[in-house]
Amino acid sequence: MDIDRRTLLRTGLGLLGGAALTACSDAGPTPSPAYVTPTGAQVRAAEQARRPGTVRDFRLIAAQAQVDLGGTTVRTWAYDGRIPGSEIRVNAGQMVRARLTNQLPTDTTIHWHGLALRNDADGVPGVTQQPIKPGAEFVYEFTAPHPGTFWFHPHSGTQLDRGLYAPLIVEDPREPLDYDEEWVVVLDDWLDGVTGNPDEVLAELSRGMSGMMQPSSSASSMPGMDHGSMNMTPSPSSGMGNHMLMGATSPLLGGDAGDVRYPHFLLNGHIPADPATFRAKPGTRLRIRIINAGGDTAFRVALAGHRLTVTHTDGFAVQPADTDALLIGMGERYDVLVTLKDGVFPLVALAEGKDALTRGLIRTSTQASAPNPTLRPKELDSDVIDYAKLQPQDAVRLPQKQPDRTIRLELTGSMMDYSWAINGKKYDPRTITPIRSGERVRLSFVNRTTMWHPMHLHGHTFALPTGIRKDTAIVMPNDKLDVDFNADNPGIWMIHCHNVYHAESGMMTLLGYQQT
Repeated sequence: MDIDRRTLLRTGLGLLGGAALTACSDAGPTPSPAYVTPTGAQVRAAEQARRPGTVRDFRLIAAQAQVDLGGTTVRTWAYDGRIPGSEIRVNAGQMVRARLTNQLPTDTTIHWHGLALRNDADGVPGVTQQPIKPGAEFVYEFTAPHPGTFWFHPHSGTQLDRGLYAPLIVEDPREPLDYDEEWVVVLDDWLDGVTGNPDEVLAELSRGMSGMMQPSSSASSMPGMDHGSMNMTPSPSSGMGNHMLMGATSPLLGGDAGDVRYPHFLLNGHIPADPATFRAKPGTRLRIRIINAGGDTAFRVALAGHRLTVTHTDGFAVQPADTDALLIGMGERYDVLVTLKDGVFPLVALAEGKDALTRGLIRTSTQASAPNPTLRPKELDSDVIDYAKLQPQDAVRLPQKQPDRTIRLELTGSMMDYSWAINGKKYDPRTITPIRSGERVRLSFVNRTTMWHPMHLHGHTFALPTGIRKDTAIVMPNDKLDVDFNADNPGIWMIHCHNVYHAESGMMTLLGYQQT
């Protein structure tokens, strides 16, 4: 079945003119302002203003597949039978036309993570498109406006935590960086087909700690108490499963670094025993584009024997900054430059708080042998760069301006009943916060929980207090982060935690441009 994108949107998104565009308040539903719809005239005008260039055609098949992770074969879902899926690479200004065939046993979509693209291509089911049914096809068409390191994945349930993800690289035709070669690195946490599947994980987590554990002290009565600091024992009658992780303590992220126990961590689809390998000559100036496609895991990344120079965060240029290691939350991307030495060097990604690592190898010598797979480079425990140490390049810095509108987003919930929300309310597509084109909007993330949350804004990039531009940023436990963006891409856009299990449990909400 071949379904044209605009036909599907016209016939399937009537809900956006009705219930989905009813703002909710404590007093109940109230009449909402008229919002720009995903296929509206303002969205079409914004796309034309991007001056769409040459069309690049791509075909994707989402299907069940047997995949070899490097000696461990799993049954999972993947794009074109690969993990990661085949890279899409275009120049800035070119138009992507990607035809997705859904051969999965359930509905799916694709979200093009980090791109300021047209709203009707954003891939949020029930908001910007109807779900793509099994056996159906859907054509995504959008201009790739900015160069950078991006990626794509479903926005349907827990599908992200299977094998459905791939890089999307938008090249700069006038690339200012000087380098010889490039390596795209995709990190992931893995359990699908090994200890269960992501739907089973969500079902187990949704029972909460209170349904699985018996407290050995009064600590359990304290709302929001993190599970890393609680002294609790399994209840014999709880039916506790294998997936909930306890005690994932991190010096960088706090006492709740993650919720899920994973048997494997991957770098470009490989486990550490069979690492992905990049070959080059000594002295090569290498650009590494690092993407965290994990569902529940932040990675601390270092290259043994080398310092890294950070050049981009989430696709946007920063003033070059040297570091030994990076902390990368789910959904984040970093570009780094490094001049390679002579030998074999592991690029190691430590699963933060989970006492496990994955790795790839950079080989510049045919004589040297690879180090032990369990090697933990000293760089991992040395200088780890953070947002405060990064400054934007002048070309991407937002001009100084007071916000026209501030939206307070309290991140709420706890592990006790595994109930995550924004402003105390679970995701409801009828709840949309209005903004207007041309405004400078401030999102004030106030984390009321003992867990960190990588918060992602669709269709825009925002500026952090240092000025660096990102679309996904870590909000630390019991902390606040203000970010600003220009409202210059009309439509209905999602904000959510990029921990897939937090998002699916309710930590998502919508912004909507009002009609002008």
